Amino acid sequence: MNIQGNSYRDGSAIDISFSEGIIDSISETQTPLDENLILGPGFTDIQVNGYGGIDYNEIQSDPMNLAGISRLLYQEGVTTHFPTIITNDPDQISRLILQIVSLRKSDELSRMSIEGLHIEGPFISPMDGPRGAHPKEFIIAPDWSMVQKWQLEAKGLIKMITLSAEWENAVSFIERCVDHGILVSIGHTNATHQQILDAVNAGSRLSTHLGNGMHTNIARHPNYLWSQLSQDDLSASIIADGFHLPAEVIQVFHKVKKENLLLVSDSVSLSGMPAGDYKLHIGGEVTLTAEGKLHLKSNPSILAGSASNIRSGVSFLIKNKLASLAEAWEMASVRPEKLVNPGHILFKEGAIADLILCRKHEEGKLEVLKTIKHGREVFSS
Repeated sequence: MNIQGNSYRDGSAIDISFSEGIIDSISETQTPLDENLILGPGFTDIQVNGYGGIDYNEIQSDPMNLAGISRLLYQEGVTTHFPTIITNDPDQISRLILQIVSLRKSDELSRMSIEGLHIEGPFISPMDGPRGAHPKEFIIAPDWSMVQKWQLEAKGLIKMITLSAEWENAVSFIERCVDHGILVSIGHTNATHQQILDAVNAGSRLSTHLGNGMHTNIARHPNYLWSQLSQDDLSASIIADGFHLPAEVIQVFHKVKKENLLLVSDSVSLSGMPAGDYKLHIGGEVTLTAEGKLHLKSNPSILAGSASNIRSGVSFLIKNKLASLAEAWEMASVRPEKLVNPGHILFKEGAIADLILCRKHEEGKLEVLKTIKHGREVFSS
C-alpha cells in the first residue's frame, strides 16, 4: 500500500509505501499534489480520560462500550492513546483497569490504539488547588505494592504514573517505577524546590499539564512552577485549547522547554460532544460552550476539564504562531512517543506505519482525511 502527501516537515511531495505494518520507503514524487494535503506521523495522546460521551473512569455494563473512544480518536488523527485513570478508590481503579484489559482483548481497533495506561493519582497532593477535581478522600501516599497489583491486573500495560513529589517516600517510589519501565511524571503537586530536584534525580522525566493543577495564586518565588521549568531533564506536557493556558504562557514554556515541550488533550468524556449543560460524576453540573470551554455551571471561571483533542491543540499552536506546523505536529507525535517508547521511531523507513493525511485550512486548522494504524486504514473521510 502507499499514500501520498506533502511532508509535514518541509512540504516536499512524498510517497510512502508500506507493507505488513512497516514503512518500506519514503520517496519524493513528481506527481503534482494539492499543497494543503499534509502527510505525517499519527498523533500520540498520553492523557485521555474519555471522549465522545464515553468515560474510561466509569464502570461500564459492557467493556465494549469503551470501544467508541479509539474509533473517534482515529477520526482526529490519534493513532495511539493512553486511557488515563484518575484518583479513585484502589479497588475501583482495579475494576477500571480490568475493563480496559477486557476491551483490548475483545476489540482489535482498541488494542491497536491503546498502547499504555496512565495512572494519574491517587498519589497526588491533597491540597485544594493542586489536586484539581480529584476526590480528596482517595488521595494517599505512593504505594508500590498497590502499583504492583494494578500492573499485574493490567498485564504490564501501565506505562505512566502522575504523582506529587511532596510525599516522604516519593524518591524510593519513583526509583522503583523507573526500574520497572514506568514513566513518572510530576503533576498536581505542592512540592518544594528540593523535593522536585530529588524527584528528577530519582528519574522523573515529565511534568503533567504544566501550569494547571495548581493553586490559583502562588508565591512569587520559590514555587513549584519555576522549579519544574528550571529542570532540563523534565519535559512538560501542556493543554493547548485556549482555556487552560493563555497563549503567552505557552510562548514562555516553549522558549524554556524547547524540544521538550509536548501536547496532551487531557480530554474528558464531554470532548467531541455538542454544546450544552451536562452532569459529570466528577465535577457535577457543568456547561460546555460552543467555543469548547468546559466549566462549572455555577462558576464560568472554574474549568471542569478539557473538552478538546490533540488535533485541535496542534491547530491552536499553528493559528497563534506559537509553533510551526512541523514543530506543533511533532509535539503531538514524535515527542510523546520518544518519552513513552524510547526505541519507537516514527515516519522513517523501517518504522511502524502510523500515518495521517490532513488538509490544512485557513488559520492552521487541520482536517483529518485518512488515518493509517500499523499499516491498516482505520479512518477515511
